[in-house]
Amino acid sequence: MRPRPFALERFFARHEFNARYLLSTSDCQGLAMADLLAGADAELRHRWEELRLGYTESRGLPELRQEIAGLYREARADDVVVAAPEEGIFLAMNALLQPGDHVVCTFPGYQSLYQLALSLGCDVTLWEPAEGGDWLFDPLQLRELVRPDTRLIVWNFPHNPTGALPSPEDLDKMLGVAGSVGAWVFSDEMYRFLEPSPEVRLPAAVDRYERAVSLSGMSKAFGLAGLRIGWIATRDPSLLEELQSLKDYTTICSSAPSELLALMALRSREAILRSHRDRLRRNTTTVADFFARHSTRFEWIAPRAGTVCFPRVLGSPARRAGKVEQGPGEPNHGGAESFCSRVLRDTGVLLLPSTVYGYGDAHFRLGLGREDFAEGLAVLDDYLESRDGQAG
Repeated sequence: MRPRPFALERFFARHEFNARYLLSTSDCQGLAMADLLAGADAELRHRWEELRLGYTESRGLPELRQEIAGLYREARADDVVVAAPEEGIFLAMNALLQPGDHVVCTFPGYQSLYQLALSLGCDVTLWEPAEGGDWLFDPLQLRELVRPDTRLIVWNFPHNPTGALPSPEDLDKMLGVAGSVGAWVFSDEMYRFLEPSPEVRLPAAVDRYERAVSLSGMSKAFGLAGLRIGWIATRDPSLLEELQSLKDYTTICSSAPSELLALMALRSREAILRSHRDRLRRNTTTVADFFARHSTRFEWIAPRAGTVCFPRVLGSPARRAGKVEQGPGEPNHGGAESFCSRVLRDTGVLLLPSTVYGYGDAHFRLGLGREDFAEGLAVLDDYLESRDGQAG
């Protein structure tokens, strides 16, 4: 298998560590090591000081898997395999899919969620939202997209890049669609716990459906992307065995320091998540004011949950639905890609154009999880105001 280049990751490889302001990242503000250690109890700090850097258990540190299981209602520690989040996607797709299988996947989205299936020779159908009305992913449309032989349905909620979040009733309908054809569900839940209130938080798919795989990790909601720790939870023993066998050909096991630091974070999760949700709330208010001032330039839909939103550049060209457009083409000077390029060149502010998602040239992603978001947005605001003045 040789997947196409990962357009989003190649984009960030070129720009993430050179841009002055990162207004397009999807993770929360990274925690300082000192703060994470300060929040650990005496027993964990002692274990940190005495830690030996040998191999770890392939499935993951037992105490870490036990803490992860506490995030779910039905999944137990033995239902969890610790792996880097991207590795988890790779393992699950290879364990579940064969050439010719039919897959339905939310789109736009993280490229590996559908690209790996395509690279394995699967027939992939894209499930796209309606832009109006909170970027709704309609369960009735999902029912029309599945086939009697559909092997896997892939979704990501809270959704990257739109900020969409179905209602609990719609989630039940989605799971019902999967069950009606006996399909597996791969549920990317990396942004779970970043909802504005617990009342709108969806249950994990692994807790509601026996043929579900839930993916999560420390990168997004916990602000610990540098740990490279995530996990897969599923209640199917044979799939768990296949995941572990495949992992022998990827990382074999996780980093011992990263596992212990992840355990510290999960035991301090309420304080960590509260801090990130407070920042998201502040930044969402700030960006709402920005879009109100620039309503002749942009349309936006406030995210229902998560760290990102997906505003439209007014006057940008429409796209053809149901098609992955393979990467940026020639810049359209009325489109999002050209706009983002000019902003980066003139201000050092990094925005992510929708061309990176293969989703036309009308939108760009904003990430609301960083501490300096308001500062970077003020730079963009001043830049737009100065261009308006020059035009006048």
